[in-house]
This record gives sequence, structure tokens and C-alpha cells, in this order.
Amino acid sequence: MQQLLQQLINGITIGSFYALVALGYTMVYGVLKMINFAHGGLFMWGAYIGLSGLSFLIARLGHGGPVIMAPVAVIVMMTIALFGVLIERVAYRPLRSAGRLAPVISALGAAFILESLARNLYGASWKTYPPGLVPTGRIVLLENVRISGMQVLVLAVSFLLMAALYLFVYRTRIGTAMRAVSLDHEVSRLMGIDVDRIIATVFLIGPGLGGLAGMIVGLYYGSFDFTLGWVFGLKAFISAILGGIGNIPGAMLGGMILGIIETLGAGYVSPQWKDVIAYVILILILIFRPTGLLGERVAEKL
Repeated sequence: MQQLLQQLINGITIGSFYALVALGYTMVYGVLKMINFAHGGLFMWGAYIGLSGLSFLIARLGHGGPVIMAPVAVIVMMTIALFGVLIERVAYRPLRSAGRLAPVISALGAAFILESLARNLYGASWKTYPPGLVPTGRIVLLENVRISGMQVLVLAVSFLLMAALYLFVYRTRIGTAMRAVSLDHEVSRLMGIDVDRIIATVFLIGPGLGGLAGMIVGLYYGSFDFTLGWVFGLKAFISAILGGIGNIPGAMLGGMILGIIETLGAGYVSPQWKDVIAYVILILILIFRPTGLLGERVAEKL
């Protein structure tokens, strides 16, 4: 039982990463009905920019510590959010009336550009975050069940951001406009909603959250390379489909479920099988419930 509880804690931690990234996929799909394959690349760039920002501050201040992570996190979110808006303006907006295939191809092109830029600018070798940044020590919950200070930080930040996004979408005027645009662009325009501005806002929020998730993943694992976006991007995409793509609560739920299932599979079966388990889940969901776990209840909504 204690081993199961430990695996559940680890699974929820990993699932919170998937959920934060999946929110970007599901928000874009909600308003444009397309998959933003460049989102994984933006997530990866969040890890690189976080590394550069933290290394710069440590070099200037002469010391590290958790206190310098907050300003770097804000810079990462703002920078990646602006990248997201730029990609929407250049790669997606001109193709809105070109059918469904052209934006998907453009998104894949943007994803490869982001990955190639990271490989060429930072190199293909693994990058390591500076030591001494993350909280150390563990909290003993039971005899053999522990949660690290980094896990507490990850869970607190992730759930706070997800709750804030949920309240923003369902309790504000801009959030109401987002949900209206997700239903019908033309009717939203007739109601006085600036559809282009709402779509740009979605591309501001989603990549911002994904960029912060990239920095947190870099801190949590300590090292990463330019393929990080594909690995976590695909898992986040599966999470979005599992919960019901286009559905914000579904993305959160899907991320948590996938993280738990993967961790249990790695702990009780083999770490080599966790990716197989994830893709088997994707196939089963597409066959037996293509709308996802929460897809029917709030179909076609953010």
C-alpha cells in the first residue's frame, strides 16, 4: 500500500506537467479546431530560456537559490507567450480559410523550425540546470511514503495555475468571449467580439503556461535536450484527447490520469513499457470513446 501511495504521488507530479502542456493544445483546438503541433516546441524553448535566465542571474549575482526562480519564471512565460502570438500571426492566421490540412502542415513546419533553432543555437548535447536551485529535503507522509520539496513546489504551482485558468475562462468576460468563439466565429463577430484578438489571447495564455511547464520540467529532471518538446508534447496531446480535446477540465483530468497510469506501469511492470502504455491508451480512447472522458458533457467548448 505504501508503495502504491508513493507511485500515486509521483504520478500526479508527472501528470501536472502533462496537464499544463495539454491546456495549450485544448485551448487552441477549442477556438480554431486545429492541433497546434508547435506547442511542444514552445514548451521545449521554455526549458532553454529558463536555463539561460537562471545561468545569467547566477553569473551576475554570484550565487543561486530558489529566490531567483520567480523572476526567471515570469520572463519565460512572457517570452514564450509572445512567441506563441507571433507563430499564430505568421503561420496560422493567413491559413484560416485554407481548409484543415494547410494549418496542420504549417504547424508541423513551425515545430521543426523551433526544434532546429534550439539544436543549432544550444547544441545537440544534453543541458543541465545549475545545482542548488530546487528545494531539498523530503517530507515523510508515512513510513516509506515521502514527497520532496520540489514535488511540493511543482504541485502547488501547477494546481494554482490550472485553477486560475479555469476561473479566468469561466468567470471573466474574456473567458466568456473565448467560449463564444469556440462555438461559432461568425456569430461571435456579429455579437461584437473581436475574434482575432480572442484567438491571439489564447495563443498568449497557452504557450505561456507551456513555457513555464518546460522550465519546471528542466528543474525537476535536472537535464534535457532539444527533443524534450516531442516527448512531452505527444504525452500532453494524448492527455488532451483522453480528457476530451477542447475541454479545459478534461485536459487537467487527462494529464493526471496519464501521469498516474505511466508511473504505475513503470513501477509495477517496467519503465521501458511506459511509452507503450501511453500510446495503447491513445488507441483505445480513439476506438471506444473518441470524444474523451468529458467530451460529451461540454462538447465543442473550452
